[in-house]
Amino acid sequence: MKKTILASAIAAATFSGAALAQESNLPTIYGNIQYALAYENFDEGPYSVDHFDNGSTLGVAHSHEIAPGITGFFKMELEGIDADDKAESNGIDGLDEAYIGVKGDNFGQIWVGSDDSTYESAIDKIANFYEVGAYNLGGGYETGEGDLIQYMSPSFGGFKLAAAVQVNGTEKTGGKSYPYQLAAIYSVDALELAFAMDSNDGSLDYSSANDLNTNNENTYGLRATYNLDNLSLTAQFQTRKDVEDKFGLMGVYTLGKNQFALSYERSEADGDLNAQKPGDQDVKDIVTIQALHNLSDNMYVYVEGYLAGGDQVHQWDSNGDDEITAADFATDEKTLAAVGAVYYF
Repeated sequence: MKKTILASAIAAATFSGAALAQESNLPTIYGNIQYALAYENFDEGPYSVDHFDNGSTLGVAHSHEIAPGITGFFKMELEGIDADDKAESNGIDGLDEAYIGVKGDNFGQIWVGSDDSTYESAIDKIANFYEVGAYNLGGGYETGEGDLIQYMSPSFGGFKLAAAVQVNGTEKTGGKSYPYQLAAIYSVDALELAFAMDSNDGSLDYSSANDLNTNNENTYGLRATYNLDNLSLTAQFQTRKDVEDKFGLMGVYTLGKNQFALSYERSEADGDLNAQKPGDQDVKDIVTIQALHNLSDNMYVYVEGYLAGGDQVHQWDSNGDDEITAADFATDEKTLAAVGAVYYF
């Protein structure tokens, strides 16, 4: 549930606040409340209506000059507010981002902590674009957003290099490991090209728990984004041997205070790793649309629609055991419609 407009607005506030912080030494405090109402329907199956907190957060950021041309910075963003339900909320009980770092014009930026990973930032644009993000297909990579040491180089004629390593100690599930990510991003005029990989060395999601061999094959991703005056076009492809291939297309058009988006995504899973139907090729595809209107500099509303298809891949708890297993019914299609509002400062 990443919010492109919201993230951009917060980033702008953070960096402008950072400049003031250098003068006053006061941190920048920012936050948001996000509400959404969604209707979901399984073809020939059940439907549901839900009102929920769509990711409200509260954060603080600060930066200061260490030496001429060198800046130290930190950011901490908290979540888990559950602003829709006072009876169930425990206040802030989760962490979204927390990191410290140093940056300079000559050497780039290095930061340590919890943040969007190098691969995610470079490639996973479509899945992170929409507000609700109900069915969007994120990349098949496993290195998470915590315990990261990340680096981004300065721009060399529009070309940047990035790298990340996740330091998993001996007490982590699966034992000691150092999964890593690499990325290259090239920007020229209105075009941006990105290539990235994830070593997938730190998780056993595809392990012998399902009588299958452990898979730590690399994930590779490609993305191209072209920005016209009011139109942005993105194409991306991600692949992981013996796991899945994914690709997506998205167009975003802005008209004054309005934004309109349309995307198509498709994934094809390798049957060797499908424990429920060995030998089959599970296919998922999804069409997502969005209309968003900025009411002011601090508030916007939106409508989103999701149509997800596939080969009997959408399941629900049909037998009432509060679990979704191979024994539950499945359908080729499900849909979701959502409306929401966001206030941020």
